[in-house]
Parts: sequence; structure tokens; C-alpha cells
Amino acid sequence: CKWFVKGKYIYFNCICMCSSGIQGDENLKTMMEGTVMRKVKSRTWKKQRHFKLQEDCMTIWYKSKKTGHSHSTFSVSDVEAVREGHQSEVLQSIANEFPPDRCFTFVFRGRRGNLDLIAESPEEAQSWIQGMRKLIENLESMGQREKLDQWICDWFQKADKNKDGRMNFKEVKDLLKMMNIDMNEHHALRLFQMADKSESGTLEDDEFVLFYKMLTQREDVLLIFQQYSENGQKLSLMEIEDFLHEEQLEPEKSRQHALKLIECYEPSDTAKKLHAMTFDGFLMYLCSPEGSIFNPQHDVIYQDMTHPLNHYFISSSHNTYLIEDQLRGHSSVEGYIRALKRGCRCVEIDCWDGPNGEPIVYHGHTLTSKIFFRDVVHCLNNYAFRVSFQTILYVVHCRFYKTEKHKSLQHLNSILGDKLLKTTLDGKLPSKLPSPEELKGKILLKGKKIGGLEDCMQEHTDDTFSGEVSDEDEAAEMDEEHLRNDILRKKGKVRASPLTFRQELIESFGTCVLAFHLFVLLGFVCAEDVLNLTLFFFQKSKQSLSKALSDCIVYCKSVPFTSFSDALQHSKFYEISSFTESKSRKHIKEAAVDFVLHNCRQLTRVYPSGLRTDSSNFNPQEMWNVGCQIVALNFQTAGLEMDLNDGRFSQNGRCGYVLKPAFMRSMDSKFDPENPAGREDYRPLTLSVQVISGQQLPKVNNKEGSIIDPLVRVEIHGVPMDQARQETKYIDNNGFNPSWNETLQFTVHVPELALVRFVVEDYDKTSKNDFVGQYTLPFTSIQQGYRHIHLLSKDGTSIPPSSLFVHIRISDLT
Repeated sequence: CKWFVKGKYIYFNCICMCSSGIQGDENLKTMMEGTVMRKVKSRTWKKQRHFKLQEDCMTIWYKSKKTGHSHSTFSVSDVEAVREGHQSEVLQSIANEFPPDRCFTFVFRGRRGNLDLIAESPEEAQSWIQGMRKLIENLESMGQREKLDQWICDWFQKADKNKDGRMNFKEVKDLLKMMNIDMNEHHALRLFQMADKSESGTLEDDEFVLFYKMLTQREDVLLIFQQYSENGQKLSLMEIEDFLHEEQLEPEKSRQHALKLIECYEPSDTAKKLHAMTFDGFLMYLCSPEGSIFNPQHDVIYQDMTHPLNHYFISSSHNTYLIEDQLRGHSSVEGYIRALKRGCRCVEIDCWDGPNGEPIVYHGHTLTSKIFFRDVVHCLNNYAFRVSFQTILYVVHCRFYKTEKHKSLQHLNSILGDKLLKTTLDGKLPSKLPSPEELKGKILLKGKKIGGLEDCMQEHTDDTFSGEVSDEDEAAEMDEEHLRNDILRKKGKVRASPLTFRQELIESFGTCVLAFHLFVLLGFVCAEDVLNLTLFFFQKSKQSLSKALSDCIVYCKSVPFTSFSDALQHSKFYEISSFTESKSRKHIKEAAVDFVLHNCRQLTRVYPSGLRTDSSNFNPQEMWNVGCQIVALNFQTAGLEMDLNDGRFSQNGRCGYVLKPAFMRSMDSKFDPENPAGREDYRPLTLSVQVISGQQLPKVNNKEGSIIDPLVRVEIHGVPMDQARQETKYIDNNGFNPSWNETLQFTVHVPELALVRFVVEDYDKTSKNDFVGQYTLPFTSIQQGYRHIHLLSKDGTSIPPSSLFVHIRISDLT
């Protein structure tokens, strides 16, 4: 890349947003000149700020109009999307004050809050909306080389303290620290002097490019390149074919594929004409999606989508409206937007009575904030089918209460229209669930229903008919007699251990958590008192349901679960039962084979315990091991559990549906996750992972001089026999280009269910290691050979150019 100086900044001409095609963009010119706009945080907090696009066309700077007030910045790369008009709750709350053509929202990646802005005129608003969209579009179209160059440019500007467009040796040393490099000063000085061709004592333009190239020389990749290159300078077409066949395990030598790689990744036109690849081209290929550990063929919908719905794992969220904790947390349509854009196909709506006849959504019996049901439905209508080009469906897990049922149905009908499925697809009584392909573009409701699907097929004219059903609250999952017996059985525990008893109650009555805590504080510690209060809530949950609303529940009727034997004899294919995580574990422990068979016939939903008031998650893998389809997690909470969920649904075009293995779809299934060797097609595999090196790992501690000591852990998540983890040694003070060259080996008994998680941590001998980055993918989506693993942050967003370089081999267990 060539560099040039403009004012006091250095740019790359290959990524500078002000070059050639973008340079004449009037919207960007307006952004660079700066604009005064209102930043809005609430109905009462609206303050003017001066916003300006920096000359790097990558940074937005803003400052209060008051002199001396500190300024803030954010990167264009942090912005995921721009929404026009009143498309946030904050802007909706002030819709009467400011017209929509002056309002817009910057939506940030990860879990960072949105930025709501109001321009002084519609023209200024459009300049920022269209300009930012163009900047985002250009970022997304960048190649791997351009992204790396942008990363270098960002670091250069951070280190160039006096902004003179050149760097002296002190600034270079500071830069190395910032970039996670603890380099010997003499070695750093030697590289600096070698790059300083002008002998000016500073690096500028091409000199800094040379310095960085020496700094980032990939010896690990160079050795592989030289192994296959006869002259050590380039790879011929035949040598590329040999590498692809012998190392990357391409099924057969393919000249067409080799030519395609040269065309895509070779930067030298001379080499292209010779049908050869230089080292730079070879490195670009290995850093590309084709050189990734994740099979790019799985980045599109490749699975058969014509199976019944219960044959798929379905990406599902719990209490989707919450973006914080379960007791006092904030409810927001943003929770739905984030989940839907993340590929979630099953969302949850708790609908309650609201002001002025408008139903509201919140976590009942708690202090969580409230949002309007109609806004949630609008959100579903706007975002439910944006995830992939081949949209399928959403199962909306609904709970309706009291008098607002008819208003809820009115909103569903008026907003969703034909997208809402209200009858069987062909108007006939089916014998099995429809497929995702058949349900494409439809929204299904899951909830309580009067009678069965058979009753809905009969002609009726009385839409006001209603019947009594128990609401979908966790407390209503068991009948009253069972509930009374269960509490009376635990009666003696109150005096011995009131805390334990309260925990058991909370486990069963998640939505009544706050009320139970209040009862305890008021002195209700007697078993009889708690029993009476519990039954009071249960009796209150018995509600009448309108026939019209009941008829909207077509393929997903919620029913309580009694036993697997009872379900085998009496359950219908369209019935679905919900289990708390603890009940699921109990059934898995006692009757795993029966659980697998149950899930071959109908849908099962599993949701977090009511004790998880902090919105933490359970491990979904053990539920997937028995074929549970709708394993609902709190999408707002980052961590291992969401990493596994993201990994599971990273395949099949991220459409939110993954076809279950054949042995979990057959009605003759005898699969036991505790004893996988009992399968007829049992074929254990060996996974060998050589962890070679790391590249530009992020810092986790911003203290001056702090450098990470990285280690890599490889985890297998699957059936109990496959659960395993191994890790490398840690590397002292090198997060920039650490080298491990360690091989970790695993036996995988059920590869169809296994997930592989790569974790990088900063080793600390005195306390818990700090998280650096991770990447999780299905075992079946792994590409063998020399591969890069592009790391993700804790909240699942990319952190380029951070990566691991590994060599993968999968073989039959001998």
C-alpha cells in the first residue's frame, strides 16, 4: 500500500474514504465540516453536541458547545446500522416534539447502547444518515488486506502524539506497547534504523510500512510456503494444487480452484500472468474466509429445509424484551431487534393489562420497565425476516392476560396481516408439523389453546366464545392438585431451611420472584401461608381465552407435561411442553432415551430457572443432546452459553434452523447420550489441533506497559463422553505474535452434536485469567489443514485482525 500525507495525518490510499469515488460525496463533506445536533438520552435529557467526521473518515468526534468540555469519539466500524425517524423508544417518546425527518439513530455493535440524534433540519439529518451508511458500506466491502491496513492506520494515529505525520523512536516504542508487543529495545531500534532509509531519525510514509512489514513477518507461514515452493519465491500452479490436496485435504487436485485463488488473492499482476502465487498472495489466502477454520459452504443454507419443524434445533430467546436483569431490568424493543438480527427464530412476549386499554409487555410481578405490545408487534413485522435472503418463520411464544386479549389480537391482525398464520397451510387437518420451507415468511404463535387443532377445523361463527385455560406462566405448567401436593410435601423444609424452600418456590414461580421476597420480608415464613399465597397466584392464573385468539394457535399448542409414557399415548404432534432447566436435567438423568424419542415426535421448549434473576444462562448443550428444539437463552447476557448458541447456529446460513442428526429424527431412535456407542452408525473420530501462533491479540488491561501472557484453550462441548478441554502453555509478554506450536488431541464420539470452542486468555498466576477472545463452531463445519481462526469478543462481535493460526486433522479413531 502507498501512503500519502494530508495536513498532519497519514492515510492509506487503498482505504481512505476521501479518495477517488468518495472524495466528491457531498454528505461526507457536510460530516467533515461538522454539525450541531441534539443528543437524546430520555424525554428530558436533550443536549446539543458538535459532531464531526475526522479526516481519517473512520472516526466521529463530538463535543459539547461549552468551551473546555471534554470531547468523545467513536469509530465508524463500531456502528452496525443507521435507523431513520422515530425507530427507538427514546425518539418515540418525543415524537410529538420533533418530526421523524430530523431524527435518526446510530446502532452500535454488541451490547453498547444506541445513539439517538436530532438534526436541525431534514437536509442535515439526511447528510449524516446517507454519509454514515456509505462509510459502513465501504467498510463492509473491504478485503482482508484493507482491514489490516486500516488497523495499522488506526494504531499509527494513536501513537503519533504530536500529529506531525512522522514517528520518532520514542513514539515507536509507545506504539509497540499499545500493540501488545514487549520487544527488546535493541531489536526494536535495529528495525527502526533499517526502516529509516532517509536517516532522518523518524519514520514516515513508506518507511513506516517497511517497519511494520519487518515487525509482522510471518515466519510460521513462510516455512510452509517454502516447503511447497521450489525456488522459495513463488508457488506455481502445480505447487498450489499439491498444497491444497496434501495439506488442506481438497478432495482432488483442482486446477480451476488454484487459478481462482490466484485471481482472488494474488496482489502481483506479474505473478497472475504467470499463474503463480507470491508469499503475499499465499498469506492473503490463508487469512481469507476460504482459509478460515469454518467451512464457507456452511455459510449459506445447505441443509434440507423440508423436514417437519420438530426435526430442527431452533435458535430461541427467553424474555426477549429484557436487556438487563429479571427483577428491575429495562424492557425494550431493542431486545427483539438484537435477537432477531442475531438469527433468533423464537422470541417471547409476556403480554399484560396496560393503561388506556393498551396491552403492555414486561416481566410480570417484577419491577422491570414496560413497553407497549403494539410496538413489539411492529418490531416483529419490521425485523423478523431480515436475517437471510431465504427467510423462514418465527415462533412467537406469547402469554396473554386478562382483558387485553382482544386488543392484542387486533394488533396482531392489523400489523402482521397475512404473515400471521391463523390456520393450517392447506386448510386440512395435517398429521405432522409443516417444514420451515413450507412456513417461509410466516409467524406462528405458541400458547394456550381451547381444545385441539381438530376443533379449529370445524366451522364456527361465534368468535366471542371463550374457554378457561391456565396461563403460560411457569406456575401453570403443573395442575393445581400436583402443585398442592408438591408444596405440602416440602412443608417441613420451611422451618428447617426457609431459604432452601424459598429457592424451590422461586424455581417453579419465576415471574413471582419479587412477590415471594416481599412475603418473606413481611414475615410469611409459615408453610401454610406460602401455600395459600402460591395457590392464590395459581388460581389467579386461570383465565378465559377468546375463541378468536385461541384459533390463532395452530401448530404450537402449549400443554403441561405429565410423563413420557403419557405423552406417547395421548399427545398430539402440534402440542409443545415447556420445561425449566432443572426439570429438563431431571428427565435427562432418568430417561434420556425416552426424551430423545419424545423430541422425535413433537416440539419441546426449555427455559432458564426463575433463580436466574441476573439473566444468566444454563448450558444449552445438555438439552441439545436429547434433541430439545427450542432451548431458550437470555440473549442479552454474554458468556460461554451464548458462545455455544452462536456456534451451533453459525452454520446453515445463520438462518436460525439446524437440522438434527438422523439418529435424533427417527421414530425408532434408541440414541442414549450417556452411551453413544450403542448407535448402529457409531463412528468416533480423533481431532488433532496444532496451535501454531496468534496474531495481533487485543489488550485486556489498558494500564501503561501492560502486555498479555496469552494461552489457548480448546474445548469440546457435546455428549458427556465428549466433554473435554486442553490448553497450551502461556507465552510471556507477547500478544502481538505469540508462538505455541503445541498439539492438542481429542476423541469425539458424537461429532454430529459436538461444538469446538477456541478460547484465548491472559494468564495470571495470582487470580482468574482474563478473557481475550473466542471462536466457537460445529465440529461438522471444521475445515482441515492450515487455518486461521478469526477471534470474537465477549459479546460475539469480530475483533480484526486478531486471529489464531492452527493445523487441523480429523481421522477415524484407531
